[in-house]
Amino acid sequence: MTLPLPLYVGLRYLRPRRQHLLVSFISLASMLGIFLGVAALITILSVMNGFEGELRMRLLSLTSHATLSDNPQALQRWPELVAKANQLPGVRAAAPYIELQVLLAHDQDLSGAVLRGIDPRSEEAASDIGKSMVAGNLADLRPGSANVALGRVLAWQLGLTLGDQVTVLVPTSSGEAGDLRPVVRVFTVAAIFEVGLQDHDGVLAMTHLEDAQSLQGAGGGVTGLRLLFDDAFAAPTLARSTAAQLGGGFEVSDWTQQNASYLRAIRIEKTMMTLILFLIVGVAAFNIVSTLVMTVTDKRTDIAILRTLGAKPGTIVAVFVTQGVVIGWLGTALGVVGGLALALNVGPVSQFLERTFGFEIFASDVFYITRIPSDVHGGDVAVIAVAAFVLTVVATLYPAMRAARTAPAEALRYE
Repeated sequence: MTLPLPLYVGLRYLRPRRQHLLVSFISLASMLGIFLGVAALITILSVMNGFEGELRMRLLSLTSHATLSDNPQALQRWPELVAKANQLPGVRAAAPYIELQVLLAHDQDLSGAVLRGIDPRSEEAASDIGKSMVAGNLADLRPGSANVALGRVLAWQLGLTLGDQVTVLVPTSSGEAGDLRPVVRVFTVAAIFEVGLQDHDGVLAMTHLEDAQSLQGAGGGVTGLRLLFDDAFAAPTLARSTAAQLGGGFEVSDWTQQNASYLRAIRIEKTMMTLILFLIVGVAAFNIVSTLVMTVTDKRTDIAILRTLGAKPGTIVAVFVTQGVVIGWLGTALGVVGGLALALNVGPVSQFLERTFGFEIFASDVFYITRIPSDVHGGDVAVIAVAAFVLTVVATLYPAMRAARTAPAEALRYE
């Protein structure tokens, strides 16, 4: 098969020749630079996607997708609202809750906490809390049992284990003067949970809905409803529509608002890591520019001969674009293959490195996450590959146009 002239000449210039080893070496270095940049980008973004998914799972293990609150009149008939919410499209489960700011005391230790009153039967459906239990069982939070479940860090701070008793103090005001008279009650630690986030493990305590209501005194009631949707990412839209269908007047808060700082930090980190790693591809693209400029300088005579034989400037441009495109295509293709291979096997690779060099990447006694998660997104891979390829193509334009401007008579004058 006869190749088109630009493709034939461009591929011929890629062959390593003894008298042009420097140009060949720079071409190889450019291709390796693109390979490393693309592979690193795919691997790092996949790992960051994995950490984002892990964080999201931990955030949602004790946090509902949305809450409806601040409507005392409507919440007086919360059983009716829960039943109605469970019938709405997109809503997987609904559950009532009470939330109190309390002080926990054990021996000489004191700690502030958020006491959440829940209905364990509906709470299991409205969250993934069952996956977070370290000791005990959520079913032990029976009405009137005065049992409590504590976050692992909170239990450690107070020196509590299963079966220990903890004093719960709820500040309340009474009388016209608003005197502060705390409600004090002794609870038994029936369960301990661990999510892996300080906001939950070091602050949150849970008890049965009726026990929490008894701490509120007269006039106390349900704080709000917790909602779980079929699609967590649709929570902002579904939460508002659910509130409207339940009668309106609720303060609506979804998990993306409650954890906005975490999610914003991850987005910023991913953006910065992408920009930094793309510099590797950028450096490789500049190497392609230098390679082609050296090739154009070295091939001035060849270019002049092609022009005198009738080759148009567009043909000359195509010759050198072909050379750069082949380098970029090979580097990008190898980078995608290498990046996917590494991203899909981050766990085994990290375990091998730990065994070989005798260290732990994430020590279990320091970090909640002891493995490196990875989640490959096809869209990320496609964007990286296309961006890297386009960048290498753009890098070929200046040297190619410079070659096309070569004057045949000037190039052949001293030959």
